[in-house]
Formats: sequence, C-alpha cells, structure tokens
Amino acid sequence: MRTGIFVQVRLGSTRLPGKALLALPGGTVIQHVMRALREVSADVHALLTDAGSLAALRPAAEAEGFALLAGPEEDVLGRYGMAIRRFGVSEVIRATGDNPLTSGRLARGILGLHRAEQAELSHYRGVPWGSGVEVVDAEALLAAERDARLPDEREHITTFLYRHPERFRIVEPAAPGYADCADCRVTVDTPDDLERVRGIFDALYQGGPIEIDRVIAWLREHPAAASGCREPAVG
Repeated sequence: MRTGIFVQVRLGSTRLPGKALLALPGGTVIQHVMRALREVSADVHALLTDAGSLAALRPAAEAEGFALLAGPEEDVLGRYGMAIRRFGVSEVIRATGDNPLTSGRLARGILGLHRAEQAELSHYRGVPWGSGVEVVDAEALLAAERDARLPDEREHITTFLYRHPERFRIVEPAAPGYADCADCRVTVDTPDDLERVRGIFDALYQGGPIEIDRVIAWLREHPAAASGCREPAVG
C-alpha cells in the first residue's frame, strides 16, 4: 500500500487573500500545516495547487520537504486525480492549506481506523473544525473524478462520495475524547479566524506542532476567543 498526504492549497481566497502565506509564530499558515502532517508516516507528502499559486508556494514546499503539483484552479477533484496518477498512491490523506492546527494525532488515528474497517472514506465527527483530515481510497476518488458532474462535486473532492453511500464504504466515528469539541473552530478563513489562531499560537507555540487537546483546553479557558466557534463541521 502506498499512501499520499495531499494538501490542497491556493492563494486566490477573496475573504482572506493569500491566507496560506500569512505569518504565525514560527512560520506561515501553510508551513504549520506541512509540519503537522510530517508527523504522519506516508510515501508522498505533496501540496496540490493551481498554476497561479505555484511560484509563491514553491519556497515553503521545498523548505518543508513537500512535493508540489499544479492542476486545475476550480476542479480540485481533478487536481487530486492528477496527483493519484502522478505519485501512484493507493490511499490519500486529504488536508487543506488553511488549517495550521491540523492534528497529526487525529490523522494517525483515523488512518488506522480507515484501514481496520477497510473503508473507502473516513473522518472523525465532532473534532474542531480545522483539526481533522479525511482518508480516502484512491480508487474511490478516481471513480468520483470520472462520474462527478456538479460544480460542488468537483470543487469539494469527497462530496460525490458522501452523496452515494450505496457505492462507497464510509466510516465516520465520533471524535476521540481528547479532541471532542464540535463547537471549536481553528481553521483560518476570515480575519476573525486569523486573530483567534494567532492567539492560540502566541500562547502555546513552543517550536513544534501544537496538539489539539492543548488547543481545546486553551479555548475553554478563553471563552471570548472561543465565542466565534459555533459552526459545526467535519473538521
């Protein structure tokens, strides 16, 4: 089995332009994503982007030991199909470039469950938004790439799979106790998100990835910072 960790990232955000390259203590948003995922064993670690973002992302990718692949701007599912074929992987850990508090511990946990259950798509329910990943069978993603037609099914790579549970074995366990906080939001999509995440890094960053149990404890101790964390999500 050959595993690929693929981080989708581009710099064309309208709500928070260039957010992947915004500075946090110790590095940029995308550097912290990559460093967290370096704690997960895989055959390939790669950023999947578009042609317009390629040059700006190259220095960070090279510094963190990630491959870099450019594909369609809007057809993210097509971008993943390209990566599966280019790198020859049989399973994909999907992460996004606006989640600097991605949890390596959660990623390792859901990967183990995915394999044990012989699933085709797996993710934890109830983890903080921005901390989790999805694990997807490469053949299932290639089937989605072939059959998905709707724009949202091309932009969001697992939407087609979730819409067809009769075709794909989907495993959605509840969050482990150390990461159970469905109301928590630690992604970076808006200026308020950036302020919250910078507060977390200012308080907790010690030179390496910040694990999610410490993040949740800090949010619970700082209800003003956590007050915007009220939007449920897969993670």
